[in-house]
Amino acid sequence: MKALAHPLRLKVIVALNEKELSVQELVESVGTTQSNVSQHLTIMRDKNILSSRRVANQVFYRVGDCKVLDLVSLTKKIFCQEEDDKTGNKKP
Repeated sequence: MKALAHPLRLKVIVALNEKELSVQELVESVGTTQSNVSQHLTIMRDKNILSSRRVANQVFYRVGDCKVLDLVSLTKKIFCQEEDDKTGNKKP
């Protein structure tokens, strides 16, 4: 769980929800530097949260286990519901 505890790592997981992406595509998706994204990708790959493959000079990442996506989705539902309860408003 600690490997998923950073907001940028959660953004990466959400970005990888439907398809694998290159590092550059992830940088554009999450809006930070390549160095920053690469550091977080390495942590998640080392914890077997992500899988990677190299094609020429590009590295593509994907979620290694669909249970991770289920966990992130459930966490989002719980915390978004909690925010809805506090404000009385529905989150989009």
